[in-house]
Amino acid sequence: MIQYIAILRGINVGGKRKILMKDLKALFVELGFANVQTYIQSGNVVFESEEGQHSIIEGMIGDGIIRQYGFEVPVIVRTAHEWKQLVEDNPYKNLDINQLHVTFFKAMPSNKLLTELKAYVANPDEFTLLKKQVYIRCFGKYHETKLGNNIFEKKLKISCTTRNWKTILAILKLL
Repeated sequence: MIQYIAILRGINVGGKRKILMKDLKALFVELGFANVQTYIQSGNVVFESEEGQHSIIEGMIGDGIIRQYGFEVPVIVRTAHEWKQLVEDNPYKNLDINQLHVTFFKAMPSNKLLTELKAYVANPDEFTLLKKQVYIRCFGKYHETKLGNNIFEKKLKISCTTRNWKTILAILKLL
């Protein structure tokens, strides 16, 4: 069994696309996943699966949500190893924890789009691209930054979702 983390985008935000965590956990069990744990209401799920392909797991979860709730939710999956590595790779160590966020990409964007993104300036905030995620340093509040999900989805033409560093570390403790 491989331990995974599923991060769902845009559930339980502003009263839309509501899914209770106990119901989400039950759905994961129904889909055949084991040792399912959820963390806060924003759609973070730690679980185990024998399936080894991220895209298959993402599809299973996404299809299950559509079937159960009637709406689509972008799902991004990482292994426990990948999660631990992203914490270790943090380029902004020794920062105020409230300044750091990570935007997860569903897939690796093209090199051409990544090159264009690297030229994007969002002063005073900054970002570092590493593997299939972007580490974001916000000097103000995240909802005020120019480096939100929309800019990455628009410039890289991929689905993504963001978590703050406190959530990243809390999920790490569940692994």
